[in-house]
Amino acid sequence: MNIKEAVEKLNLKILTEGDLSREITDCYIGDLLSWVMGRAGEDSIWLTVMGNINSIAVATLADVSCIVLVENASLDEEAKAKALSHDVTILQSEENSYRLATKIYELLK
Repeated sequence: MNIKEAVEKLNLKILTEGDLSREITDCYIGDLLSWVMGRAGEDSIWLTVMGNINSIAVATLADVSCIVLVENASLDEEAKAKALSHDVTILQSEENSYRLATKIYELLK
């Protein structure tokens, strides 16, 4: 599944648009950035409530496909600018991490 398909199938809102054709091969949930940086897999869809500039750095270092801000968590303006300059796709969902992850699991299996 690619990011564009995930947006459509999971009813996600695009906050910043990077490469929507990028593949998603796994899902990672976490809000502790140092933990995510060392454990999120490349091409994962990362579910978090952390919409700050540090999240963009972690997403870039971990090379995740995209970030999804769950439970309508907000994206601050500094983070949005950094995401746009680094081609990081950030999405938003009303769902909580558990519910969204179960839907992602079904789509990826």
